[in-house]
Formats: sequence, structure tokens, C-alpha cells
Amino acid sequence: MHNFSLPKSKAFEALTRTAQDRILILDGAMGTQIQTLGLDEEAFRGHGGHTCAYHSDHPQKGNNDLLILTQPEAVEQIHYDFAMAGADIVETNTFSSTTIAQADYALEDAVHDLNAEGARVARRAMDRATAEDGKPRWVAGAVGPTNRTASISPDVNDPGYRAVTFDELRIAYGQQIRGLIAGGSDLILIETIFDTLNAKAAIFACFEAFAEHGERLPIMISGTITDASGRTLSGQTPTAFWHSVRHARPFTVGLNCALGADAMRPHLTELAGVAESLVCAYPNAGLPNAFGQYDEEPDDTAAKVEIFAKEGLVNVVGGCCGTTPEHIRAIAEHVAPYAPRQIRETANV
Repeated sequence: MHNFSLPKSKAFEALTRTAQDRILILDGAMGTQIQTLGLDEEAFRGHGGHTCAYHSDHPQKGNNDLLILTQPEAVEQIHYDFAMAGADIVETNTFSSTTIAQADYALEDAVHDLNAEGARVARRAMDRATAEDGKPRWVAGAVGPTNRTASISPDVNDPGYRAVTFDELRIAYGQQIRGLIAGGSDLILIETIFDTLNAKAAIFACFEAFAEHGERLPIMISGTITDASGRTLSGQTPTAFWHSVRHARPFTVGLNCALGADAMRPHLTELAGVAESLVCAYPNAGLPNAFGQYDEEPDDTAAKVEIFAKEGLVNVVGGCCGTTPEHIRAIAEHVAPYAPRQIRETANV
């Protein structure tokens, strides 16, 4: 099913070349930056920005992806700020842009436009940044995990029950990925994976979309370790996670979110020890405080991420929850002296 005979995209070749020379920098937290804007319900719906063509009676405050359509200039500026702070790759603001996740806001009909416009907004920001300093930059189409899991029952009284099927996920992800490709994404980033079966559905959808598109985009795959057990929510160790997704020949495999850099390190070390692809890590700015805020300062986060680079564990680094452009600037500076992790020749895909 996974057609590796498809030609690789130009971005695939350029990213592969660049990653041989240095550690690449990913952006930081879109949600953290959106929170600083202090937008109310009316702003989410487009007041002071752009009117949304899609009607919903549901409250929209908190539907960050909708800002792609209603406040595109604000989203573009956030992307631009991360790029100018040193990000080589920025993620589209499409973490929840599937019909499954947008059902919470009754905006399933907006999904194609959210993804296509999400990629275009990010591309505009990257082109602006590149026009200023000449550095090439890439847009990663962000594919979140959805709010359902294909491996675990949400009903403790019915362990066999599933809230979503593999095919439902494949179809939803396929719609998202086609929109991201239509908008000009250079990569697809399947991120914050807590259930590898969901990720497998997204991978399947990627290759279906690539076949229609006529070329293969690089895929980044990023899991999340949810507690001190060192396992994903669906119970996998980092090694098992790698063996579950290696068939996709990802451009990168890695970890993001749940843990700060300190707690992520042993799991990242395990993953880097088995992965036959490049390795990516983007931790939170530490752990949240009692108010759900992240207090870790840019230099503190960067010093911890620097250890990943010093130990030869990573090829791509960035930040997740709580990380700002200042965090990304500090991370970029801290890892600059180090060579990227070397991968085995057999992994050359």
C-alpha cells in the first residue's frame, strides 16, 4: 500500500540535504501565542478580522484552528515570529482540523478550507521571512491525534467498545491531509500521538493522498509519553512505537508535548537507539504550574534541549506547550554548535 516508487517532492530532497549539515529547528507553541492575544468569542468568529463563511451555533472561543479563517493576519504573524526566531520548519495551525475534532464546534464543513488556508497562511509567513534573510524555510502540515482513540474503550463497563473506527479515522485524516497538500505544505507532521492505531490511520491516509498528488512528501511522526511509565497512552514503549511506524519510512520520528525536556530525555535516548530515521524532539517548557501555565524560562529549556544535541540524540528540535519565539531563539542558539545525530546507512530512504 505504501508506494515508495513515487517521486520525492523537491522539499523532501532539500530537507534531507539540509538535515545532513545541521540540526534543524522546529517552531514553538501556537496555542501559547494565541492565548496572549486575549481573543473573545466575537474575535474567534471574525469580529475585527474576517467573517467566517461557515455558520455554527456552537461557541467558538478556544477553536484556535478557526482563527486561520477569521484572524489570518494574527496567525501569520505568529508563524513569522517563530521563523525569525530561527525556525526552519513551522507547523500549520491545524492541530484540530479534522471533521472528528471540529464536530465539537459543529464546523465539520470548514475542514478543507481550514487545512488549505492553514498551509497558505504559514507559507506566506515563511516567504516573508525568507525575503528578509534568504534562509529557506518549510511548512509542516500539522495533523493532531483527534479527541478519540481507536485502541482504548472510553467506557470502563464495555472494554470492547470503540468511539471511532480505523476507517473513520483514515477518511477524516485523508480529508485533512489533502487540504494541507492543496495549500502547499512541504511535510506532513503526525503529532502528539497517544494511540499508535490512530497514527497508522493517518499514515495510511498520507500515502493515499500522496498517490493522488503524484509525489511523496516527508512525514514526521511524533509520539507523546503521558506519564512516568515511559509509555504512550495506548501502552507502547518508545521502541515498540518505532517498530509500529517504521514501515512508513518517516523523515523523522520523535517525541513531543507531555513531558518537559528533563523527563523526556531517557525516552528519547531509547528511541534514538533504535530509530532508522532522523529523530525529532520538541518538549514542553517544563511541567505546568497549578494554573496550567508554563514557567520554564527560554534559557532553561534551551539548556536541557542542548543536552539532547550534545549526546547526539537529535536531528530536529523545537518546542511544544509553553514555548515562545524566545524559547525557539534560545534553543537554536544552544544547539548550533552540535552536529546532527547520525543514522545508519541502511536507513537511507
